[in-house]
Amino acid sequence: MFSFRYVMRETGQNLWRNILLAVATVVTVGVSLAMFGGFMLFQVAVDSATARWQDGVELIVWMNADADTDEDSSVRNQLDESPGVQRWEYVDREESYEEFREFFEDTPEVLDIFTAEGVPPYYRVVPTDPDPDVVEELGSQFKGKPGVRTVTFAGDVIRDVQNLSNRAGRVLFVGSIILLGASTLLILNTLAVAISNRRTEIEIMRLVGATKWFIRVPFMLEGLVQGLFGAVVAMISNALLRTYVIDQFSDADGLQLLAGFKVDDAAMLRVNLLVVAIAVGVAVIGSNLAVAMHLNE
Repeated sequence: MFSFRYVMRETGQNLWRNILLAVATVVTVGVSLAMFGGFMLFQVAVDSATARWQDGVELIVWMNADADTDEDSSVRNQLDESPGVQRWEYVDREESYEEFREFFEDTPEVLDIFTAEGVPPYYRVVPTDPDPDVVEELGSQFKGKPGVRTVTFAGDVIRDVQNLSNRAGRVLFVGSIILLGASTLLILNTLAVAISNRRTEIEIMRLVGATKWFIRVPFMLEGLVQGLFGAVVAMISNALLRTYVIDQFSDADGLQLLAGFKVDDAAMLRVNLLVVAIAVGVAVIGSNLAVAMHLNE
């Protein structure tokens, strides 16, 4: 049997003896998990940004915030009479403002500027034919009409957002997989060095009857500690990425179409939990390989 104090003391001593190698391992694990976390956060943000384009909606007709009843009725009548419109849904000023508040919930300074009266209502339109050329022709019928502020197309918005996400995502995902493999090897190597440095002590413990797990657990815990510290580095990086990169898409001038490009707290928690789980997995694999290769009895 072994005590908690013994395990922690031995783990701490092992880490301190190989501090530079341990730091290198933590940094590598942290960077790889940060890249993976960034990939996941971008995917969440893209899903959020394109949420209003679900259920076949291909274009949105934005009305002026001060559009009068006659202008609004004219647009409704045209939507009803157009053979190119399968169905449409009106989002009034109050609903539009609620969406606006959800999109900018993490930036109260933006919410302070706008009121419900300043946020425009809009029509979500499902065309009979989703062909981009047909949809663009349909949308052009509403451009310039009295009371219409602008017309945006799902294809343009989704294509731009997804292209951005795909480019960043591919680099982050491939890089994270490569570095996670390197992290596993680094943990293995760190433990191999620790075991080698204590070879004489290990032989003495075996001679006096120490069990296999009595010897192995401190080394395995050392690998777990390195993985968890790497996860902490990754979570800090994820928080910075969310605040200083992803949220800026919502805040930047001229990117109002990407107002929904954000990551909420629940999604952030899910990504961080996944990062911790992967860190534990990498640590367990690396440490088990190390003890299996260098502590065979």
